[in-house]
Amino acid sequence: MPFISKIQRQTDYRRFPSSTPIVIDNGASYFRIGWAGEPEPRVIFRNIVQRPRHKVTGETVTIVGDHDVALLRYFDCTRSGPRSAFDNNVVYQFEIMEYILDFAFDRLGADGSKIDHPILITECVCNPFQSRSKMAELLFDTYGVPSIAYGVDAAFSYKYNQHHGVCNKDGLAICPGFMTTHVIPFIDGEPEYKGCCRTNIGGYHITDYLKQLLSLKYPHHMARFTWEKVEDLKMEHCYIALDYMSEARLFQNGTKEAEDKTRSWQLPWVPPPTEEPPSEEEIARKAAIKEKQGQRLREMAEAKRSSRINELENESHGLEFLLKQLEQVEEHDIRSFLSATGYVSRKEVESALLKVTQSLQKAKGEQAEFEEKPDAERFHLLNKPDHECTPEELKMKKRQVFLKSTSEGRQRAKQKRHEEELERERRNQQDEQRRSKNPELYKEQLLAKYKDLSEKVEQRKRLKTNGGQTNGNNISGNVGRGERLNAAQRERMRLLTTAAFDRGKGEDTFGARDEDWQLYKLMSKDNDDDDEGPDADEAELARLTSRLREVDPTFVPRSENGNSQSLETPRTRPLTEEDFRIDLGVERFRCPEILFRPNWVGIDQAGLDEMAGVSLRRLPSKSIELEERLTSSIFLTGGSSLFPGMSERLEAGIRMITPCGSPIRVVKALNPTLDAWRGASAYAASPQFPAQTFSKQEYYEKGEDVVRRYQFRYHVL
Repeated sequence: MPFISKIQRQTDYRRFPSSTPIVIDNGASYFRIGWAGEPEPRVIFRNIVQRPRHKVTGETVTIVGDHDVALLRYFDCTRSGPRSAFDNNVVYQFEIMEYILDFAFDRLGADGSKIDHPILITECVCNPFQSRSKMAELLFDTYGVPSIAYGVDAAFSYKYNQHHGVCNKDGLAICPGFMTTHVIPFIDGEPEYKGCCRTNIGGYHITDYLKQLLSLKYPHHMARFTWEKVEDLKMEHCYIALDYMSEARLFQNGTKEAEDKTRSWQLPWVPPPTEEPPSEEEIARKAAIKEKQGQRLREMAEAKRSSRINELENESHGLEFLLKQLEQVEEHDIRSFLSATGYVSRKEVESALLKVTQSLQKAKGEQAEFEEKPDAERFHLLNKPDHECTPEELKMKKRQVFLKSTSEGRQRAKQKRHEEELERERRNQQDEQRRSKNPELYKEQLLAKYKDLSEKVEQRKRLKTNGGQTNGNNISGNVGRGERLNAAQRERMRLLTTAAFDRGKGEDTFGARDEDWQLYKLMSKDNDDDDEGPDADEAELARLTSRLREVDPTFVPRSENGNSQSLETPRTRPLTEEDFRIDLGVERFRCPEILFRPNWVGIDQAGLDEMAGVSLRRLPSKSIELEERLTSSIFLTGGSSLFPGMSERLEAGIRMITPCGSPIRVVKALNPTLDAWRGASAYAASPQFPAQTFSKQEYYEKGEDVVRRYQFRYHVL
């Protein structure tokens, strides 16, 4: 699929003769291309490539540079993020570079793949030979370029501003770029490469650092901190502090000056709709709908009940008819007669009829009344001795013993529940009488009783957990294994440890007598106080809690840790407009500070001011006069030099590393981002430019030695 971009294609490519060079500023951040002699580049775009797939067709599309964000919703970008051809400031991914050059020549207006114009392309200072050779091979073999010239972007910017009187012939060029920062000394208008210095810090790291800080500060809005938006925030709000510690102290103390320096970015926010109470008509409508649904459910239940009754009546009639037929059948012919029905005896048919009749009465809502046999008939084998019973009767006797004990247990439980219900009603009546006489006193008594009982339950839990050993402030001490045991477990441990020495002999004779083994029976006994007491107290505590909720709607029960807690689930606070406001305070100057302190982001290298001193010390011919000439014309270029306060901070830093009284003058380029291309454009338009190029024939004849020995001269500008 073709490239996607918002950049319009140029239409005057044919008007330029083949002798007119094409000027390319191949920066790590932006790619600029245009014609020699023109003041502005024709095409500018971000130097990145992205190749997502279409969500419907699966076709891969190539997106170079800037793109329409709304268009990307039709593509899957999860597997293909933006990619750059640069490693720091050196081109190393020439497959991506080919995509970028294809797009650049296409936007410039070239119709075919062959480019008949000489090319002047910028590179970083001291560019590795392998990168320069690969670039020449790409331009010669792929595009058929007749000749190429390489030049340093910072040198073109310096010479362009020197021509306009901004800087001197001797000076120090500092170029904080997108991925790296370079310092280049210029002597008599030519760069002195032996004194160059480089640090792997630039605008990319500032943007990444700001993105991290904002994501940590506002984690709920992390998806909104896209790279493009954070880049815009950096260029719009960040600045260089003259004294970082003093500036940070202002924000730490929260002074009025710090509030004035804070900037805000308001995210889109829509107020939530206010919920109005439903009207009477709406309430009546919902009630009617609910009643209609309930009526429908009742009709379905009634229909199911009627169907069940009809099935049971039909089954009952069939069993009755079968019994009538069995009355006319001989006893020895019953089994063969019932072979087709699934029954084997008359007793089994009668039992089935009894179950069906019970189910039918239950379905009709009638109370099934069956005469239960007395216990003497139901459990007639209980009084019969075992030696008089047959093996079948012994099995039946065991079953009758189990059934009788179960029946008696159910009767006792039912009687206990009935008594508890009567006791509960009596207690509620007494409570109601006390409450009616004096409500305030009754509530106070309930609260006091609730407080005492809750403290008792909590104290028992602490004793059970910590073994009952607490200090004077009811705070548990050490929590060793022995302190985590309850009272019953501690008693068992005491019996075990003292069993062998209970006679006072000091000898381990435990187990020699049969009475010693009775100890295990004593250890196996459960402590009724430990088991039943807590259950009763907790039940009473639950009853008091329920009663207090009825008496006092504002009552809040105590939690397990003794603090009050709300019965309702805490609701989240509704989001307001302030929750969607991003405040930029200390981040405004903290992020650009890494240009002077790269170690903040894990780069153990020198800052801008230190790099200037390193570059001066590397000069082969050092003298005080030369250093004064260089420091009197410190030139700033590159995109990261646009921060406010950069010149003042750099001048203060260099003044601290130079001799006292040294003249220091820091100047900034006319346009730090475009002056490199403008200087290259002016150089390519001069008559001396063809002498600075090497042709395709020379490259094919002499090979890579041409690129290795190639060196550009800037004396023309």
